[in-house]
Amino acid sequence: MKGHLDHKTAFASTGISGLDEVLGGGLPANRLFLVEGDPGSGKTTVGLQFLLDGLARGERVLYVTLSETKSELIAVAASHGWHLGDMAIYELSVLENGGLAPDDQYTFFHPSEVELAETTKAVLAEVERVAPTRIVFDSLSEMRLLAREPLRYRRQILGLKQFFVGKHCTVMLLDDHTANDGDLQLRSLAHGVISLEHLAPEYGAERRRLRVVKMRGVHFRGGFHDFVIETGGLKVFPRLVAAEFRTEQEHQTALSGLSEFDQLLGGGLDRGTSTLFIGPAGAGKSALATQFAITAASRGERVAMYLFDEGWETFHRRATGFGVDIDRYVKSGHLALTPVDPAELSPGEFTDRIRTAVERDDISVVVIDSLNGYLNAMPEERFLQAQLHELFMYLRHRGVLAISIMAQHGLVGTMQAPIDLSYLADNVVVLRFFEAAGQVRQAISVMKKRSGHHERTIRELCLMPGGIRVGEPLTSFHGILTGVPRHVADGDPLAAQPE
Repeated sequence: MKGHLDHKTAFASTGISGLDEVLGGGLPANRLFLVEGDPGSGKTTVGLQFLLDGLARGERVLYVTLSETKSELIAVAASHGWHLGDMAIYELSVLENGGLAPDDQYTFFHPSEVELAETTKAVLAEVERVAPTRIVFDSLSEMRLLAREPLRYRRQILGLKQFFVGKHCTVMLLDDHTANDGDLQLRSLAHGVISLEHLAPEYGAERRRLRVVKMRGVHFRGGFHDFVIETGGLKVFPRLVAAEFRTEQEHQTALSGLSEFDQLLGGGLDRGTSTLFIGPAGAGKSALATQFAITAASRGERVAMYLFDEGWETFHRRATGFGVDIDRYVKSGHLALTPVDPAELSPGEFTDRIRTAVERDDISVVVIDSLNGYLNAMPEERFLQAQLHELFMYLRHRGVLAISIMAQHGLVGTMQAPIDLSYLADNVVVLRFFEAAGQVRQAISVMKKRSGHHERTIRELCLMPGGIRVGEPLTSFHGILTGVPRHVADGDPLAAQPE
């Protein structure tokens, strides 16, 4: 958050809900703002949404296009399903005829001086005629080129700004970064600056993000915010700030439905905590997470599961194999399954999906399966750990039980995780394979529980047709977590085969 908040400030909505949230309510009315970004970053779409919002409120609006044609603007609007209707569009090509007509051969003044003066005069005359309360200039590249010199260009922009003083008009200038990197003329004169970025990762869909560079007189949410351009316009995903959602929560415990597992956990998992199931592939992590989800749904709670590593069919087949009636809970609305393609999803959008589900659908349990898919599909994204930390803190403040899964490299013995996230979790449940009596078995133990006592034992985990069984503590063996345990006493609890 930056700036000084004036509670008397009137705001003009941008027409983009997520962006209004970032801006703390919208753009301060009757001021001049700059929206900058490379070609293709979404500036024109922002400008159109801003004016369409004004039209919806019964305001007069004007779109001044110095580069695109009116037909091109109509085509852009049509691609989003918009009808520009009563929007006034002033199309002005400052280089019309290219200066080749005989009357255009200036002798005393440089052609650019005459063209800039005529362009400015024509634009301001149209503004006087329409008397808009919102106006968009797209884009200022031509004015910069005609001005030729930075000082003259600054004077033109300053004159434009002064022209609108007292006219009760909110002005949005679009700039496409065609100037030199060191050109900060517009930024210094504008009341606020929004920068749009268009990134192209080596794999996956393009990424877009925005940042409010400055906004005088109001609080705004700093940092980068992911956004997408889809049919209907921009959708901005404000950066999550967990501290804004801090509330007092009653202490409650969620049970798994497996008494032995709940004993291992010291009575279950506390709500408002984050739990990490970690172990090799196939050790039973997803099965246990599903067990928690289904048990919560059977109690009438609402659960959201985000599947990065498997599709709906695979999950359905696996859950049905354990005797779980998935369709029943999905149809009742108590279980929401969302397959996620992280190559097409930005971290900000994923976080926003979870936040929307929690606040709109009153979700009490969130399962992320798995963090490997989330992390590995976005190798070029930075600070993913920080974003996950903020997400877990948000869920904690909302009293939501968060369960995430991470697969480690290897099958037995020493294993490594692709990234250490154990410090983010309040509870860490470790699963391992081990060999005994000529069979590959599975073991489960709780390594960490911040909110209370838990068993220090290691128990056997059996995944069987019809359900999951957690056995008694394995007290007759030493070195189970190494994968090859050593028998230390009689009364081998592993001798009996699972029923």
